[in-house]
Amino acid sequence: MTRRRIAILISGRGSNSLSLMAAARAADFPGEIALVLSNRPQAGGLALAREAGIEALAIDHTAYPDRASFDAALDDALRSHAIDLICLAGFMRVLTDAFVESWAGRMINIHPSLLPLFRGIDTHQRALDAGVLVHGCTVHFVVPELDAGPIVAQAAIPVVPGDKAADLAGRVLAQEHVLYPRALRMICDGSARLENGRVVFSEGWCAGGSLRSPG
Repeated sequence: MTRRRIAILISGRGSNSLSLMAAARAADFPGEIALVLSNRPQAGGLALAREAGIEALAIDHTAYPDRASFDAALDDALRSHAIDLICLAGFMRVLTDAFVESWAGRMINIHPSLLPLFRGIDTHQRALDAGVLVHGCTVHFVVPELDAGPIVAQAAIPVVPGDKAADLAGRVLAQEHVLYPRALRMICDGSARLENGRVVFSEGWCAGGSLRSPG
């Protein structure tokens, strides 16, 4: 089995990076975390990566005059490490269209909502304000338009009376830690792949279940 070389991009502690690194330690996982990279030298996730025996690298975005020059340095680092696939995990930088397009089909992100609902920030409060009964998270391929790429996987949680944004954030994050490694595995082993701008799956799904609101 040829394992795909994966880079995780973070800006902070990177709790999702921990779940990805843990999953990739399995002998049958079809990818290896070859690099954890941050735009912030003090990001806590860099030390966690080193503790796990994974190379960690910081490229300080403040050292570059514009986004294009930072993205060029980022691209050089990824290619020098022979990276096949990028996982964004709390990477708080807007990437240029040129960078995104150069990694088209090879970069994924996890977003804390059931896309296409609630793109952007403050997703949990916006879900509460909208009165939805189901909320969750989405793994998607990255495209130049924010949070608009083809969807790989989603996980849903109920929104219950009395929930605050922090309540939703905690329950969604727990689902992210399960969903992201599963989605990454599917991409690495080819059971989820891009075709004509959509994600197709090698195995059929059971469609007999349903989600129902209480009452």
